[in-house]
Amino acid sequence: MNQANHVNNVAQIFDYRFNDESLLLLALTHRSIGRNNNERLEFLGDSILGMVISCELYKRFPKEKEGVLTRLRSSLVKGETLSKIATELNLGEYIQLGSGELKSGGFRRASTLADVVEAIFGAIYLDSYKENGIAVIEKIILKIFTNRINRCEPSGILKDPKTRLQEFLQAKGLPLPHYSVISISGQEHQQTFKVSCTIEGYANHVNASGSSRRKAEQAAAEKALDQIIHE
Repeated sequence: MNQANHVNNVAQIFDYRFNDESLLLLALTHRSIGRNNNERLEFLGDSILGMVISCELYKRFPKEKEGVLTRLRSSLVKGETLSKIATELNLGEYIQLGSGELKSGGFRRASTLADVVEAIFGAIYLDSYKENGIAVIEKIILKIFTNRINRCEPSGILKDPKTRLQEFLQAKGLPLPHYSVISISGQEHQQTFKVSCTIEGYANHVNASGSSRRKAEQAAAEKALDQIIHE
């Protein structure tokens, strides 16, 4: 399938006609292709997605506090959710990958799929904002997320492990945990972070790994909390 067909098919998936189709092509271009890739559009799309979802949650849940809204937003815009959306929309087959990334199955990698969704949001915003501001991309994002937002239940959102560990320690009058990166391995686009979580007064420190420092810290906090509770 050539690039023109890629652009046309993806534009149809998002029900949007581009004035500048090169923006969509760029959004579909993985960093493994070269310097001209979708990372900047991903950065932009991430911010736009967060703003649109935040605004919608603010309107839908007028009685909820900031912490609850933050956790609801995180559950909607996290990488796992975005990769599922990309899979549902069959975006993997349209991502432009370098030969090495293609052979390793990069079109199925969750982080790659999540990134391309954000990059496409960024591309649509840039293509439409001069005439329509944020209205067009807001409509597209909400259409894609409507069912997930409808299923949001504030009482069912569990606080993240780092928050739960911090609150547990504070309730016990204990020092807050300290997180430090032990090692970073793997290639730049597929790194693994190993993090240590230490708590003053506890002899054992906990190590955990993740595809980002944040994920590794969350995993370490969950392990630490489980150990402390079951001591």
